[in-house]
Amino acid sequence: MESMNKEVLFSREIIDRRVRELAEEISGDYAGGEPIVVGVLKGAFIFMADLIRSLRIPCKVDFMQLASYGSGTVSSGEVVIKKDMGLPIAGKDVLIVEDIVDTGLTLSFLVKALQDRAPRSLKVCVFLDKKMRRKIPFAADYTGFTIDDGFVVGYGLDFNEQARFLSDVYIIKA
Repeated sequence: MESMNKEVLFSREIIDRRVRELAEEISGDYAGGEPIVVGVLKGAFIFMADLIRSLRIPCKVDFMQLASYGSGTVSSGEVVIKKDMGLPIAGKDVLIVEDIVDTGLTLSFLVKALQDRAPRSLKVCVFLDKKMRRKIPFAADYTGFTIDDGFVVGYGLDFNEQARFLSDVYIIKA
């Protein structure tokens, strides 16, 4: 990990400010309600924890874990649910919280899977958005930061299960 050549992309202070802004917007949109916030494991857990602590509304929390299988760093595009949520969502407001959206395949799959469970509403909040990597159209309802292509770690994002613990977000340099 120490040998990684990396550069700070977003400092903890910038992240904290943006998370509070997102929480204000989400709190306003769900005022008077109690959304079920569904974190996508593992990358979103730190972002989600900070986000729900900044909300001004009550919420319920659940988690899902997805995987897209392929060779090495290339996804096959086939997404499967590895861990399903436990709370029923029919007739409820649901907010998916994800660390990053790039191709759009995983989040499109998840949105469709959860829409089939008949929630009252379903929105998506992503920490990072790599719009230039889209393979299919996908737009999150709430976005922390839009970034260019590049591999990022820290604040829950990992490289081979390392670097999640870093408070800042770093871009890996070649």
